[in-house]
Amino acid sequence: MSGSRGTIFLEQARVLSQLAYDGEQFVLRLAAPKCAAHAAPGSFVHITCDESIPMRRPLSIMRAEKREGWIELLYKVVGPGLHALAARKAGDEVSVLGPIGRPFVARAERPRTLLLGGGVGIPPMVFLAERLSAQHRDAARAGRAAWKPLVLMGSEVPFPFRMRPSAIIVAGMPADWGVPSRLASCNDFPGCFTGFVTELADAWLGSLGPAELAEVEIFSCGPTPMLVASAALARRYGVPCQVSLEEFMACAVGGCAGCTVQVRTPEGPAMKRVCVDGPVFDAYTVF
Repeated sequence: MSGSRGTIFLEQARVLSQLAYDGEQFVLRLAAPKCAAHAAPGSFVHITCDESIPMRRPLSIMRAEKREGWIELLYKVVGPGLHALAARKAGDEVSVLGPIGRPFVARAERPRTLLLGGGVGIPPMVFLAERLSAQHRDAARAGRAAWKPLVLMGSEVPFPFRMRPSAIIVAGMPADWGVPSRLASCNDFPGCFTGFVTELADAWLGSLGPAELAEVEIFSCGPTPMLVASAALARRYGVPCQVSLEEFMACAVGGCAGCTVQVRTPEGPAMKRVCVDGPVFDAYTVF
């Protein structure tokens, strides 16, 4: 059934798989062909966790495969709703409303994209990185300037994927993901930079010259303090920055206006809805 906005769809999605990771983290793959066909990095779904829980939960899309008609969601169990969702098995059906929201938009004149993901803010960065990586290959084959994404991810619980030595440091190592990436944590996880992901980003940005900085744009998703730090980092280096905000939502389609934030516009301060006016905003307008 098509949603009233024309690009938001209501589907009975079938659970294809549900993988559990340390720290009560799960990766849920759903057969949702309409959502998969229209999803973009930064968009999210509003999902029914269980028939006994009337309120849906907003979850960022981590991957979308248009041809095969599936989407993947990474989430951490917090509260009874996501606890119920974690109990879903392959073959179960869940109601999915999506894709919702304004996505990240990478600009060709800023090909050196710096992607910062913190905790449950990691999924949109994975989606954006893989989309840019595919565009990078297409551009390289066509002889055009290619994207140069760098993904930095931070977490204070174990990362929900298998880690391996970097193919960037050791020549000849296989690169399964194909995107340069580094990890940060304050919990001394093996192979991670010790500190916040924005501190790791600061170290990388500080190594660039003026010409390289002129190609940089920051994309960030994670807890609000991390987004504030990302905006401050962008100001310090004079580069643009897009952030994806997190807010509690009731309807997620702009009707209830329960997720509004104040945004600076040319006409002055204005209240914008995170669900449909965002979740992606220019960092300079919100922080």
